Amino acid sequence: MLRLGFSLGSLLSIKEVLECSKMLSKHSPDSIWIPETWGMECSSVLSSVAQIAKKPKIGSSIINIYSRTPSLVAMHAVTVDAVSNGRLILGLGTSSQAIVEDWHGLKFTQPVLRMREYVSIIRQIVSRKKVTYDGEFFHLRNFSLLVKPIRKEIPIYLAAINQKMMDAAWELGDGVIFYLRPIDEMKRTITRMQNKRKIDVACQLITCVSDDAEKARTRAKKTLAFYVSVGKIYREFLAANGYRKETDEIFDEYKKSGLTENYRHVSDSMADSLTLCGTPNELPKKLKQFVKVGVNLPILQFNPVGNVTESFKLLVSTLRSEM
Repeated sequence: MLRLGFSLGSLLSIKEVLECSKMLSKHSPDSIWIPETWGMECSSVLSSVAQIAKKPKIGSSIINIYSRTPSLVAMHAVTVDAVSNGRLILGLGTSSQAIVEDWHGLKFTQPVLRMREYVSIIRQIVSRKKVTYDGEFFHLRNFSLLVKPIRKEIPIYLAAINQKMMDAAWELGDGVIFYLRPIDEMKRTITRMQNKRKIDVACQLITCVSDDAEKARTRAKKTLAFYVSVGKIYREFLAANGYRKETDEIFDEYKKSGLTENYRHVSDSMADSLTLCGTPNELPKKLKQFVKVGVNLPILQFNPVGNVTESFKLLVSTLRSEM
């Protein structure tokens, strides 16, 4: 049996997220994760998911550390944790300069230091201490929760790409959330970092399944090309780790024609290293390759191929023996 997480969102409506959660409630996944970028606000959706799927842990993947204060996120966390009867995993990340500055109108400065302060304040608040804090970014005086958290500690997982944030994740976090890391690079990184301190290693994987292997691969390539095109940090990271030709071609095509044809520059080897795609017969074997390199918790970012409900049924039936 594997620990499996499922990430629901981005490409789904709220109704579809809840329908998928209902399907998962009949099985035993480790966790259900809700993203937050420019669509759904994740805390309210997590609360709704918690009422449908009564057993899995629920996680935010991810809440950015700029658009809310740490005090407010601590309030969100203890509220959702109470609603879910102690099942929340708080996933935090820095997001990106474009999102923080262009969409939220805030300065994207010193993300690692900000994360350190953020985590420290949240942990103190959740433990129900009266918090006075004087940091570089945050200055609190005598803050304490009015409500009593049902747990004194809520697990915090940090999204990490570069080395400084990985160091912070392994120092401060209960877990790390990886995304778009080549499988060979991830194996080396996990081995090196876990020798310092053991934490839970989660990796969110673009996941597409279809009886038609080519349709599944094309769907995965389109999602991957989207992130390479709009996400500078992913583009630069992948270029530095074996995929410069592909990232350059994807981005050049994006600048010329948008998102319609850029996926054609994603090589098969790139898709295999970074995503989980294929037929129901292929998917379990491919999934175990990520577990083998040290991923404790694969989080399957569901990308529907065709009809959402039928596509998710196929994914669940494909992996039900692994849950």
